[in-house]
Amino acid sequence: MRIVVQRSQEAKVTVDGEIIGQINRGLVLLVGITHEDTEKDARYLSDKIVNLRIFEDDNHRMNLSLKDIRGSILSISQFTLYGDSSNGRRPSFTLAARPDQAEPLYHLFNKLLSEQGIEVQTGKFGAMMDISMVNSGPVTLIIDSPARA
Repeated sequence: MRIVVQRSQEAKVTVDGEIIGQINRGLVLLVGITHEDTEKDARYLSDKIVNLRIFEDDNHRMNLSLKDIRGSILSISQFTLYGDSSNGRRPSFTLAARPDQAEPLYHLFNKLLSEQGIEVQTGKFGAMMDISMVNSGPVTLIIDSPARA
């Protein structure tokens, strides 16, 4: 799994002009899943993300986690994170897992985040989505599961 983590002041996702997910302070996650990903990857990354110390404390140092600030997550499925543009000008997405494999793992990942006491809002898997956000900092990280790090 590959996840782009963005610290956010506010964010929302719309489908066909309708807001389907919205958060205030927290994280926006763009979640990519490849063929070899398993529940183990989802568990590792859900724990890693909710405990990442990327929010500022009173001394303006990144010492606080999402749990510490009681923040929320907006999680968006993003198969294009496994796009390969090394040959030609049109990316290939053969490294991205097929929807029948990716969707259950994406839902499991979000469930694991929720089980840690985090409010999780999502987009709609496979839909054309528009995401609006205020990136705080800006702070943006890319995290891969251990096997692909």
